[in-house]
Amino acid sequence: MEHAQQPFFNRGPTPFARFLLFSLLALVLVVADSRFHYLTYVQQGVAVVLYPLQRVALAPAALVERMSGFFTTQTQLTGRNNTLEQQNLVNAAALLRLEALELENARLRGLLDTRASHSQSAVYAEILYSHRDPFTRRVIIGKGSTDNIGQGQPVVDAAGLVGQVTRVYPWASQVTLITDKDMTVPVQVMRSGVRGVLFGLGSDGVLELRFMPFSADIQTGDKLVTSGIDGTYPAGLPVATVQEVERNAAFMFARISAQPAAGVNRYRQVLVLTASTPHPENPGFEDASPPRKRGRKGG
Repeated sequence: MEHAQQPFFNRGPTPFARFLLFSLLALVLVVADSRFHYLTYVQQGVAVVLYPLQRVALAPAALVERMSGFFTTQTQLTGRNNTLEQQNLVNAAALLRLEALELENARLRGLLDTRASHSQSAVYAEILYSHRDPFTRRVIIGKGSTDNIGQGQPVVDAAGLVGQVTRVYPWASQVTLITDKDMTVPVQVMRSGVRGVLFGLGSDGVLELRFMPFSADIQTGDKLVTSGIDGTYPAGLPVATVQEVERNAAFMFARISAQPAAGVNRYRQVLVLTASTPHPENPGFEDASPPRKRGRKGG
């Protein structure tokens, strides 16, 4: 049997003595550091040396945490982005409704001002829909004979004359716009006082002042208002603005086009003027035939 070779000289203290020595040294260092802070700089130096090793040791855990945080954050950002987009659409729709309400309120205030400027009574109405015939310019309003609406009454908005009631139902009425090809409106030039008749052409935004002499005092930009001589439209309602005047010596009449002042194809709120100034009846002519001569009797 082989025996472990014993050292020839027994050098150094025993393990138990080493344990006591190092324990005492550790105790002394702990007490000295806690009471006198002798090892503060040593600890800082050791921390600086060990910091890169700590970062390397923590790198895998930090990488896993960052990856999981990235995917979580990406999911949260996507959800928040979708929520914000939906909220943006809701806010945009609300903003559009608010703008529409503001415009409608402005038009209603204009209608109230228009109603106050005329001494006659008026009925507020809304345009329900356009007429089915595409070759006419007619609309249906939501007021009828039960609201004191009658045939022939003028219809206006805040800007001017829109048209005339041409058919009446119990709870609705048909309004023929001034741009209809069968509509005529007696008008007067505000600047010069020249009177004429404005005709619709069947297309939106265009009217024509016909049968005006070549030398008529009418210029581009003149305002046309109702003359009031027909007994249907009150005098002074804005109707149109002269857009173009063509004079050709080869023709007897000038060609004058105008643009409607009212929103005949834009707005929904109108006023129906239900009462107008009565015009005197045409005077009757007495029979002007000469009396029959009586013949002499006798002789």
